[in-house]
Amino acid sequence: MDALVRLDDDALLTELGLTRGQMHPVDHDRWEAVHDRVAALGVEVHSGGSCANTMQTMGLLGADVLYCGQIGDDAQGHAYAKAMTANVGKHHLVVHPSFKTGKCLSLISPKDGERTMLTDLGAAVHLPTIGDFSARIEEAKLLHLTGYLFLGGPVREAAFEAAQVAARAGVPISLDVADPFVARTIRDDILALFRDHVDIAFLNREEAEIVTGLEPEAALEYLSEFVDTVVVKLGSKGSLVRRNGVTARIPVYPTTVADTTGAGDSYAGAFLYGWLQGWTPQQCGDLGSRVAALTVGQVGAVVRDQAGLNAARSLVGGAS
Repeated sequence: MDALVRLDDDALLTELGLTRGQMHPVDHDRWEAVHDRVAALGVEVHSGGSCANTMQTMGLLGADVLYCGQIGDDAQGHAYAKAMTANVGKHHLVVHPSFKTGKCLSLISPKDGERTMLTDLGAAVHLPTIGDFSARIEEAKLLHLTGYLFLGGPVREAAFEAAQVAARAGVPISLDVADPFVARTIRDDILALFRDHVDIAFLNREEAEIVTGLEPEAALEYLSEFVDTVVVKLGSKGSLVRRNGVTARIPVYPTTVADTTGAGDSYAGAFLYGWLQGWTPQQCGDLGSRVAALTVGQVGAVVRDQAGLNAARSLVGGAS
C-alpha cells in the first residue's frame, strides 16, 4: 500500500537523511517511525507497487490482466485486494498469515511533485513460488515484471521462475527497471535479463545511464541490439521508443503537477495496452505520455479519472 504525504518543503528529507527522488528500503520499525513523524501533515492511502500500478492502468484501459503477488492477512492487505478487484475485476494475490502487507511511504516535494520513498516490502518479498499461476502465464499474451522483484528474498526466485515459464511458452516479457536504486544494486542482473529474456524494456534516463554507462540515445541503440522494443523516459523532455532500428520521439502533455508517484508505471501500463492492440510504437508512447500526465495531475499512482483514460485511449487509437 502507498501512504502519500505532501511535504511543506524538502528540509525534512535532509533531516531524515534521505536522497530526494530515490527509493529507500527500510524495515517496519523505520517505516513506522518516519510515518509517525509526518502523520500530522496528512496521509492519503492508495494501493501501490510498481507492477500492480501498471497492471491496474492496463485493466482500467480495457485490457484483460491478472496480477500475482503476496499480501499479509491484515487491514492493508484486505484493502489492497479490494482495490485490485475494483480496478481489474480479479487478482491472484496470495495471503501470508504471518508477514505484514508491504508498504511504501511516499514523501512528495511541493515544488515539483517529486516523490522520495521509504519502502518496507513486507510479505511481497516472501512469495516463494508462482505455483498454479504458471498456467496463466502460459496462456498470456505478455508477462510484465519489474526490477524490484529481483532485488532479493524468495520472490527473486519466483520472478525468475515466471520468466522461465514465459520463455518456454513463447510469451513475450516486458521489464520495467522501476528505480535507479534497482539499476545500481543489480545492474548485472538487469543486463542479463535484457539479453536473455526481455522483449520490451522500460528505463528512465538515470536508469539507462547506470545500466549501460551511456547517454540516453546511445543507451537506446545499445539495448536495441538484443531487446525488441526499448523505451527510455526523459521526464519533462518526453520519451524515446526504439524498435526495428527506428526511434520514435514522444512528447509530454502539460498538466499541473500534484504528485509524480507512479507516472512511469502508468506510462508502461498505457504503452503495453497499446502494444497488445498492435499499435505503432508512436501510438503506444503517445498513450503512455497522456496517461502519465493524468497520473501526475493527481495524488496517487493509479488514475482515478476513468473518463480521462477513455478519452486518451480514443484520441490515440479510436475505440479499441
